[in-house]
Amino acid sequence: MTRIDLIDGTAIPLRGSNIDTDRIIPARFLKTITFEGLGEHVFADDRRAVEGHPFDDPRYKHATVLFVNENFGSGSSREHAPQALKRWGIGACVGESFSEIFRGNALAIGLACATANPTDVEQAMQIVEAGATTPVRVSVSGLTLEVGTRVIPLTISPGERGALLDGHWDATGLLLDQFEQVRAAAAGLPYMNGF
Repeated sequence: MTRIDLIDGTAIPLRGSNIDTDRIIPARFLKTITFEGLGEHVFADDRRAVEGHPFDDPRYKHATVLFVNENFGSGSSREHAPQALKRWGIGACVGESFSEIFRGNALAIGLACATANPTDVEQAMQIVEAGATTPVRVSVSGLTLEVGTRVIPLTISPGERGALLDGHWDATGLLLDQFEQVRAAAAGLPYMNGF
């Protein structure tokens, strides 16, 4: 079980509210049977339609934290959206608000999502836009975002925060860590034994 607490690096600001999962990863890229390679297609249509899209900006190429506005990840429940972000290199998202389904899918892969008030998100975006190499740190335990010298309070639900800090976000990992207990429980189920 991998604990997730500190996400360090730089940030990429992505402006706009109600950015849905189809914009994050268009449907035509969902035909694969694994999530490999999804990172290169993140925001594919937006990147083609908008010159200078942040995900094409070389200044943000190695960003590990994504700053977003309101209702990020709305729309369909496709788990490919957080997978694409994570595979692009994002380790945490900080925004005004997130779709509940997106948050759940993000948590399931260890992609931390934290909220901050709109004024703080705007200031964080402005700092990073003015200096793309500004160091950024998300602290799950401390519920803070550090952007250069500025410290911004974050909110993460107690359940999500606990899962990240305890390493319980990885349901498959939990099952594999206690596989003999899972096998014993399955052996006691009538429908697993042909009854």
